[in-house]
Amino acid sequence: MNAPTDLAALKTRQQAAWASGDYAVVGTTLQIVGEQLAESCEIGWDQRVLDVAAGNGNATLAAARRGARVTSTDYVAALLDRGAERLAAERLEATLQVADVEALPFADGQFDAVVSTFGAMFAPDQPRAAAEMLRVCRPGGRIGLANWTPDSFIGRLFKTLGRHLPPPPGVSSPALWGDEAHVRALFGDRSSALVAVRRTFNFRYRSAAHFVEVFRNWYGPVHKAFAALPPDSASALERDLLALLEEMNVGGTSTLTVPSAYLEIVARRA
Repeated sequence: MNAPTDLAALKTRQQAAWASGDYAVVGTTLQIVGEQLAESCEIGWDQRVLDVAAGNGNATLAAARRGARVTSTDYVAALLDRGAERLAAERLEATLQVADVEALPFADGQFDAVVSTFGAMFAPDQPRAAAEMLRVCRPGGRIGLANWTPDSFIGRLFKTLGRHLPPPPGVSSPALWGDEAHVRALFGDRSSALVAVRRTFNFRYRSAAHFVEVFRNWYGPVHKAFAALPPDSASALERDLLALLEEMNVGGTSTLTVPSAYLEIVARRA
């Protein structure tokens, strides 16, 4: 029988991965997802909004632009620093606080909406993350999430990484958050209504090689994977990523446009 996975140790490794590189270089390109999520959640003036696993603040900025009173959290302080720079540039306000979605330091029902774009899905203890988001959301409030689907480009990218650097046994795939049935099971009867919409984000780069260069330098999980592999294995990973990008490219021969499906979820807190 396999020993149970040490989730605390896994989380420490995850923090190191997301703190490496500079996620903001990639994260900023995803801003449109935060804007769409804020609209779907009907975020408005003076609403109390919590952004969990906020990264460099895409959902935070979207909510702040709509007049919400936002608390932006992540377990990597350097990512919050990037969000603070963006808020200052736009003369927007939000409270930034280091916090883990699996142990949120807030009172029950403190927020009108809890949101996350491609962040909470990476928490290793999925039931606990779901329970915490539900706990701090008031009854009747909304939980809004954008999660890559298992069959999406990013879902396949992580499967490719996993073939070269296998994840610890017994850990649920983050892409399960992009499966509606799985999310409904996580929220259970603590959600009185849940609407799931499949949407698409387009990654746009000069070429497949340009994408790999950017992600290898700046996107934490890819950056750490390349750093952990010996040269021959790193070259093999690069070849597999290039092949995946070329397969999914719809931009023709002069540019790279790769669609990646994600599931937008808006759940009403029971």
